[in-house]
Amino acid sequence: MKRLGIALPAALLLPAQVIQLGSRRELFLDRFLIDRLDQAQLRVAQPVEAGPVLRLDQPWEGPFSGYFTVIYDPPVYRLYYRGLPAAGPDGSPREVTCYAESQDGIRWVKPQLGLFEVAGTRRNNVILADQPPFSHNFAPFLDRRPGVPAAERYKALAGTARTGLHAFVSADGIRWRRLRESAVIPAPDPSAFDSQNVAFWSESEGCYVCYFRSWKRIGQVNYRWISRTTSTNFLDWSPPVEMDFGQAPPEQFYTNQTAPYFRAPHLYIGLAARFMPGRRALGEAQARRLLADPRYAADCSDAILLTSRGGHRYERTFLEAFLRPGLGWQNWVSRTNYPALNLVPTGANEMSFYVARHYAQATAHLSRYVLALDRIASIHAGYAEGEALTHPFVFAGRELEINYATSAAGWLRIEITDEAGRALPGRSLHDSLEILGDEIEGVARWKNGSDLSPLAGKPIRLRIRLKEADLYALRFRP
Repeated sequence: MKRLGIALPAALLLPAQVIQLGSRRELFLDRFLIDRLDQAQLRVAQPVEAGPVLRLDQPWEGPFSGYFTVIYDPPVYRLYYRGLPAAGPDGSPREVTCYAESQDGIRWVKPQLGLFEVAGTRRNNVILADQPPFSHNFAPFLDRRPGVPAAERYKALAGTARTGLHAFVSADGIRWRRLRESAVIPAPDPSAFDSQNVAFWSESEGCYVCYFRSWKRIGQVNYRWISRTTSTNFLDWSPPVEMDFGQAPPEQFYTNQTAPYFRAPHLYIGLAARFMPGRRALGEAQARRLLADPRYAADCSDAILLTSRGGHRYERTFLEAFLRPGLGWQNWVSRTNYPALNLVPTGANEMSFYVARHYAQATAHLSRYVLALDRIASIHAGYAEGEALTHPFVFAGRELEINYATSAAGWLRIEITDEAGRALPGRSLHDSLEILGDEIEGVARWKNGSDLSPLAGKPIRLRIRLKEADLYALRFRP
């Protein structure tokens, strides 16, 4: 048995490829850095609801609005979504693409743009109409590719299985044009694209990536699945590949909402809608009282956390819900609790994501949820002391920055070891100064200081010992 705080004999440590960590920020969303956990665990965070931020109360919006995207392009936050006042087939002429904006991500306004006449008026916030298949699931992003032309800073994909996915571009995120008349991603099967199909420029992979709705048959069940394709120019895309979820049990994913995390873009975070077809929480009388269309009482849904580091693999480190439906039967109906695309910063130490609530109801709205920066998941230990040992890695930098929180009785200590797990002189657990408090960008220190520059470029491990504490993220900074 491994004992806390004792160096492991080299023979007990399995050979591991040394990770080239550099100075990038790593969040504990998966086991990428973790070799062993002892009386410690990876624990997912609990988002805090901050209340409604947008009512879908205009004649061209309504109960069936959906597929939200939030983009932060400093100093403006931009919000895109489908407006749909009544249920209908995908690509219905009543579908429009709506727009709102904010200066802080909290207070939103719907500008009167005058671009399209809808419901007898141009005094509306509609940015796309008269092209029904594309307003069904218009999914934009801010193109962060170096050298992107100013006229194409914003890009989007939209379409159905009938049309394929078409490419759109915009200079300002409001006025859009198609890049070409034909689809850039043809439908791989007759049921594809029935969701929010999202794309982005991947800094770590050096290409555009698109995650889209596909279907996968496992046994006797057809599952709403996620597939992926890539492109170097946003026009020519590779053959799609189904995403692999490892040993996780198959579930129905209605949206995937995958995007690079803004403080660590090599990490892709998906706040996906998990759909539970036929799982009914409401009785018939409740459904008639609440819903514009009682057929939407037959299912329920919540949100789960997906992560990826590129390629066709998702990690489901946490199988349980990231966001439960919560109090109120209004949130236990079909196609509600679907997260918007993207986490965005909304304060010095705060980030937000947004969730569609009360689908198919007159009270349909978008709510905001809050997390502290980087605090999506953590290495956690309770009252009993726990320990984590990392894989060997090489870093660049001078100090170890940590995002952590303890109770009043809790603490962390960090030991630096060689590849075999032997403590380095002056960097043992005994030399580590106890870390107590709650900081987004704290610094680990030892009796002889915090300067680790002599170890830069050399393979090391971290032994993290903690009690009533969480370690959310780390990086080595200059």
